[in-house]
Amino acid sequence: MLILTPGETPLDQLEILYRQDVAARLSETCRAPVAAAQAIVARAAEGVQAVYGVNTGFGKLASVKIAAHDTARLQRNLILSHCCGVGEALDAPTTRLMMALKLLSLGRGASGVRWRVIAQIEAMLERGVIPIVPTQGSVGASGDLAPLAHMTAVMIGAGEAWVGGQRMNGAEALEKAGMEPIELGPKEGLALINGTQFSTALALAALFDAWRLARSALVTGCLSTDAIMGSTAPLQPAIHSLRGHRGQIEVAATMRALMAGSVIRESHREGDTRVQDPYCIRCQPQVLGAAVDLLRFAATTLETEANAVTDNPLVTPEGIFSGGNFHAEPVAFAADIIALALAEIGAIAQRRVALMVDPTLSHDLPPFLTPDPGLNSGYMIAEVTTAALMSENKHLATPCSTDSTPTSANQEDHVSMAAHGARRLHRMTANLASILGVEALCAAQGIHYRAPLATAPRLAAAIAALRAQVPPLGDDRYLAPEIDTAARLIRSDALSQAAGLEFAL
Repeated sequence: MLILTPGETPLDQLEILYRQDVAARLSETCRAPVAAAQAIVARAAEGVQAVYGVNTGFGKLASVKIAAHDTARLQRNLILSHCCGVGEALDAPTTRLMMALKLLSLGRGASGVRWRVIAQIEAMLERGVIPIVPTQGSVGASGDLAPLAHMTAVMIGAGEAWVGGQRMNGAEALEKAGMEPIELGPKEGLALINGTQFSTALALAALFDAWRLARSALVTGCLSTDAIMGSTAPLQPAIHSLRGHRGQIEVAATMRALMAGSVIRESHREGDTRVQDPYCIRCQPQVLGAAVDLLRFAATTLETEANAVTDNPLVTPEGIFSGGNFHAEPVAFAADIIALALAEIGAIAQRRVALMVDPTLSHDLPPFLTPDPGLNSGYMIAEVTTAALMSENKHLATPCSTDSTPTSANQEDHVSMAAHGARRLHRMTANLASILGVEALCAAQGIHYRAPLATAPRLAAAIAALRAQVPPLGDDRYLAPEIDTAARLIRSDALSQAAGLEFAL
């Protein structure tokens, strides 16, 4: 059980929620501010003054006053009418993360909900009630309305959910979990759907995966450098300290440590006629380091957003105020930044793959890394696959945050597009994992041909982890499952861990 403190929950706790099927509850310190805000809303609901989201319609219909006896029906209608999502369902880990983020937002005590609403989400997480949330339908303002409505629908006994691996309607799901639907009070429906938690959860999931991929790229890049007998001179500390970028300095230092003790490297310090390596080898700290800096920048933004109150209106001791915290522009920018980093990590890695399979550039490795070229094609088409994935990621990296379209009768006339900006990152991380998986296969094969010269001990450990599941390539064979296996090792961080990599976000 994770105890979450709204406003102070760090990324490492959020990653545990994403990667592990653990329950989560808010700290008891949240009860007082939550109750205070709910009391303010309750008084407003009983008054005659129109207060947006409490006793009025929504969006363009905000000028319509709702009678006190209709407030519960108003909130239920809001949820049901906003369940308009389409497309494939959000995966369970990201759905759980989204629910936890909603807890963090409500727990700040500025949304005006009862503790009963918070307890419903906590119980769903604990008892494995996972709402089925279509992934398309949000433009990232005013909040992720449709996706969060699908989450909330299950809380009130509507919609659909997974429980114990079975798909069923919301009422059945709650009953199977020993729970009951709740009736939403004033403002509670709006508080639940008016926020950025869907977009933020998708962006965080991509950030967590992207960081593992960046770590793996450090290992595969070093393997490739040894495979083509590249120089470590460009890793000298002075070069990188003179430029001063943190990511570049740390990447160079990590690569030096990974390659320490390589007999392959020592074998060609003298008598090598090559003056310089291609940029995909020589400029790894500059490129991967810049990507690392981007990921860290995005991490700062997303950690702030994960702890933010993003519904509307907001409840403060001074009153209830309508604002625009639901606008997911920070998340959209963070998603675009992550996309740029993923695309560039893949672009330079693909060039290293191309280098290794090309006999004119690989420093005497056999064509396409096969022992019998001509009769065998080796990794020829595996390299083509990486080119396809690299190009696809370049297109997917086109910014989403620069797009906007007016919605809701021009009331919501500028939107962030954070939702699909973050959603496309899942596809990009999958593509990059495959690129790096192929690089690992090619680099391990290339190092195999350098025998009896040995690579660095830490790199040899990474190769051993790969070889435990994928043998060296001899005659041509069916490669697709091996590429999938290598990509899975990359995504799981197995090669980085085998190499003893210490490189933290």
